[in-house]
Amino acid sequence: MATIGMGDIKKGVRLEISGVPYKVVEFQHVKPGKGAAFVRCKVKSFINGKVVEKTIHAGDKFEVPNLEYKTMQYLYDDGEMLQFMDNETYDQLGLTYEQCEDAMKWLKDGTNVDIINYNGKAISVEAPAVMELVITDTPPNFKGDTSSGSKKPATLETGAVVQVPYHVLEGDLIRVNTVDGEYLEKVK
Repeated sequence: MATIGMGDIKKGVRLEISGVPYKVVEFQHVKPGKGAAFVRCKVKSFINGKVVEKTIHAGDKFEVPNLEYKTMQYLYDDGEMLQFMDNETYDQLGLTYEQCEDAMKWLKDGTNVDIINYNGKAISVEAPAVMELVITDTPPNFKGDTSSGSKKPATLETGAVVQVPYHVLEGDLIRVNTVDGEYLEKVK
């Protein structure tokens, strides 16, 4: 199996610590005036969604977790779990809200997502990196709001809130980066 060292740590890297798969969500290389350099990072568990702080030193090595991705279609929220369907076998799978926490705000019925399996068990879901969503609520434009870089909040059809430029209006279809939660462009 491949290993990950201190120099390989960056946002989004997946690693296994004590038999649990984690994803790096934040990191900082620290080079103190005295002593060896190290990396201080926050890692999020794929199993329960908890974020833990870790300090990684030069000699530390971690295994790459055995994660498998399967494309499935989001069907609906049954009140307790989110339901997904295998596109090939039509089998249904339910995942808890904790397992879907990051992707939940981007999902709409019929969206194809990646279900992350660890050692044959479904543990998490990953929304597509870019989604096209309709704006359901945003403040109106005001005359003179043309300065570059200005943004206003907009609520999307899935309930997510993103910052958009002033020229974007309610009912517009926009493209959103789901990884960073940022507005990309207005769809023509």
